[in-house]
Amino acid sequence: MSLKGHRALITGAGQGIGRACAEIFAERGAELVLLDKNADTLRELGGSLDRAGMGVSTRVMELTDLDALASAVHDLSRDGLIDILVNNAGFDRPGTTVKLDCEGLESVARIHVTVPFMLIKLLLPAMREAGWGRIVNVSSIYGAIGGKGEVAYSTAKAAVIGLTKSVARECGRDGVTVNAVLPGLTRTPTIETFMAEKYREAIIAETMLGRIGEPEEIARVIAFLASDDASYITGATIPVSGGWGI
Repeated sequence: MSLKGHRALITGAGQGIGRACAEIFAERGAELVLLDKNADTLRELGGSLDRAGMGVSTRVMELTDLDALASAVHDLSRDGLIDILVNNAGFDRPGTTVKLDCEGLESVARIHVTVPFMLIKLLLPAMREAGWGRIVNVSSIYGAIGGKGEVAYSTAKAAVIGLTKSVARECGRDGVTVNAVLPGLTRTPTIETFMAEKYREAIIAETMLGRIGEPEEIARVIAFLASDDASYITGATIPVSGGWGI
């Protein structure tokens, strides 16, 4: 599953699943373009990879500023073809339907749906011209089964699945695959910091493997989908959830 000779853009790369992707992609030979709004975590990661001799570019930015995002991608593309895209960045705004306002829904949708759409729109033409590309979108089990008190997040992650399948139909004959992974409960800083123990335990109780997932377990599946070993997989939604949601 070598990624040598490829250049991967990963969003939300500073921590959690994004960081695990960056480290695994680097181990497998990819050159990296890492985007995140957290300057501290992104610069620490970039410095660590750079010291290890990995090819890495980092940009600290607010991804939902679409003009700035387009400008950054244009600049970064001058340094070489970006032929792998991992749409990972996101955040949650919990709430039930009656309690969540439209602003909350739209803010979650903007990072989870609009930003991936924009990045695909920017990078897909060059992938198609090159005859090879990999797009991996990070959805969620909630996108498939819904979540009580998670109407915004579940709705956005379901939209990611629709985006994945639609783009896969557009570009398969040009050698570009588009897939989505659906993580279950994963040990990210956000989950560790903000999710109450009782909610974590309730999800683990419904997880066939009986434990929380590790970021590296999600990232290895993403790296597989980005490799030539997954050359005949496109339009797929792959749960990486320990059996939660089956």
